[in-house]
Amino acid sequence: MNEWIAFLGRTVFIGIGATLLMDLWGIILKQFFGIKSLDFGMLGRWVGHLFHGQFFHKNITTTTAIKGEKIIGWTIHYFIGITFAALLILLWGIEWTKHPVILPAIFIGIVTVVAPFFILQPGMGLGIAASKTPNPNKARLKKSSYPFYLRHWALSVSITLKYIYYCLKLALKIMLITTMAQQTQ
Repeated sequence: MNEWIAFLGRTVFIGIGATLLMDLWGIILKQFFGIKSLDFGMLGRWVGHLFHGQFFHKNITTTTAIKGEKIIGWTIHYFIGITFAALLILLWGIEWTKHPVILPAIFIGIVTVVAPFFILQPGMGLGIAASKTPNPNKARLKKSSYPFYLRHWALSVSITLKYIYYCLKLALKIMLITTMAQQTQ
């Protein structure tokens, strides 16, 4: 039971923390570089229509609006972050949260970049990897890959903050032990 509570607590903490950091990074990208991120109302609309059995849309922006779609979208956005955190912990174990290493976080970060190309974009009517947009390569690089890459890279970095904390803590311990050893001589 205690392991389940630890798993749940760490999953929610890492998922919400990483998603929050990703959203803050999205604000920076918008303010300084003019890069817009996904309208989470459209995510909410897409998810709302899933409950009515519709996965694919010709164009999500012209699909009938769903009551509360922005709230639904933002909630799902954070739920997805928690889900990716759960995936990380399930694959690498609860011990990873105590002694994190960077490669698993980078792997999950890459998964978060690739997943929208094959799930969200086709579902919203953009095709696999934005293949149905007027200029797919531009859409992949500028509207999808670049902002998603940067935002999801921020997700990976945020997941490894604990790793950085442990490295700094270890360095301080080594410095303290070295200083104490020099003082005793």
